[in-house]
Amino acid sequence: MEDKKKYAWLSYIIMGSAQIMKGEYIKGIFLLLVEVLTIVFGIPYFAHGLWGIVTLGETKFHYNEKGIAVFDHSIFLMLQGIISILLILIIIGIYIYNIKDAYKAKEEKKITLRDKIDRNFHYIFMTPGILALIFFILLPIIFTVLIAFTDYSSPYHLPPRNLVNWVGFRNFKELFGLKIWNETLSGVFVWTVTWAILATVTSFFVGLMWALIVNSAGVKIKKLWRTIFIIPYAVPGLISMLIMRLLFSGPGPINDFLEHLGLQRIGWLTDPHIAKITLVLINMWLGAPYFMALMTSILTNIPRDLYESSDIDGATAFQKLRHITLPMVLYSTMPLLISSFAYNFNNFMLIYAVTDGGPVNPNYRYAGHTDILISWIYKMTLNQQQYHMASVVTILIFLMIAPIVAYTFTRSKSFREEDLI
Repeated sequence: MEDKKKYAWLSYIIMGSAQIMKGEYIKGIFLLLVEVLTIVFGIPYFAHGLWGIVTLGETKFHYNEKGIAVFDHSIFLMLQGIISILLILIIIGIYIYNIKDAYKAKEEKKITLRDKIDRNFHYIFMTPGILALIFFILLPIIFTVLIAFTDYSSPYHLPPRNLVNWVGFRNFKELFGLKIWNETLSGVFVWTVTWAILATVTSFFVGLMWALIVNSAGVKIKKLWRTIFIIPYAVPGLISMLIMRLLFSGPGPINDFLEHLGLQRIGWLTDPHIAKITLVLINMWLGAPYFMALMTSILTNIPRDLYESSDIDGATAFQKLRHITLPMVLYSTMPLLISSFAYNFNNFMLIYAVTDGGPVNPNYRYAGHTDILISWIYKMTLNQQQYHMASVVTILIFLMIAPIVAYTFTRSKSFREEDLI
């Protein structure tokens, strides 16, 4: 017990010392190396990173007496600060592990390196993934959140020419307080929710209808019909979207055909209401084949005796659809239906490729009639360089969609009864 305490107290100062004294040389050398690298390279880097994320720089862009540009880049300093904080947390975790491991008694049985690798294989296998998760997913999320509390925007606060400043909750107040921002947010949000619901529901039920038709007993050459219905899903989506944009354009083939019949041309992509309907129809064309293929396999797994019993009871086709087919299909597809809603909520590609958010809405700021939240964010960043407001809207998207998806998913029968399957 005294040896264990001696090793532990020594590890408070020199990481890995207890492991080396216990004969665990590889582990001890690794921990000692972490401490040495932290002292030699980490402390200066962390100090500069923490200073940078607090101040976002102090030196404005200027040329020194030698004609060399001197400046602090606020965004690079913020990134360095975030990386510093993440690395500090990782090192603290390693330090805590070092202390706890020092209290463990030395194993009497000699363990080979191969045995140690086998015993800790799950940790070794998961470590690269966890590090990738931290620096490629968590870091950008933290960066986006922090940008929302700055004035990072064009034309007066773009590095390296200008410094970026912390502004607290000012951007949130402007988004909800200023009429031009508030009206845009409310209008785009209502259309985004409407679009996500319509796009999901139409694709789902049209796919179900196709699957029921193809799988009905009276239909011949079912393989041919399945192939025809699945073609829109087999063609790359972007190509289909661009073709649809050409077909529904003002001088496009569809309007030419209508004019040939003596009808007026329709503003498929220029009238606000018709453009929204057109987008829903195009999405239905692209999404229904996926649900049809999914429903086909689910329908074949529904017990036939359920339908036979309903026939004996005199159930109609609609009653069988309502009380047998639909509940069984929803039970199996509810998680996919929820994920499809989340996907359509952020379906940037279709909006961008077909209408580019148009037609123009003069009452909106940087958004058109068919823009959804994600395409509005795209325009604010790539076109207008309003990064601060785009980050605020991004946070709002997460706060709106994450609870809805999580609640709906956890309330579904397939989630609650998954342990019984």
